Amino acid sequence: MGGTTKAAVTEVEVAGHTVRLTSPDRVIFPQRGFTKADVFNYYLSVGDGILRALRDRPTTLQRFPEGVEGEMFFQKRIPARGVPPWVETAEITFPSGRTAAELRPVDLAHVAWAAQMGTVVFHPWP
Repeated sequence: MGGTTKAAVTEVEVAGHTVRLTSPDRVIFPQRGFTKADVFNYYLSVGDGILRALRDRPTTLQRFPEGVEGEMFFQKRIPARGVPPWVETAEITFPSGRTAAELRPVDLAHVAWAAQMGTVVFHPWP
C-alpha cells in the first residue's frame, strides 16, 4: 500500500487566532539543532519586545525555508494564497511607483505566522 506521509502540523492559539505550524521538527539552525518549532516558540517568548519593534510597521520578512544554511530570500509582498484572513498588511510604494502589500504585525499572531513560514529575521520600516 503506497501513499504519502503528511508532515506534522500543530495548531497554536496566539492572540486570539489559530496559527498553523507545519513541519515543526524541520531543523532551522543545524549547528545547534534548533527546529522550526524552537524558532516559533522563541518569538512567542519574546512577544512584548518584538511587538514594540514591529507593531503596525510594514515589515519585510527574511525567510530561510530550508534552514539558515540553505537559500534565503527577502519577502516584501504577502503571498497571494494561503494567508489567514486575519493577517493585516500595509500598502507600500516604491520609488518606481510600484506598490506591495507588506506584513503589518498588529499582534503576536502575525509574528508567529511569519515564523511558521521560515522567517528568522524581521525588517520593519522606520
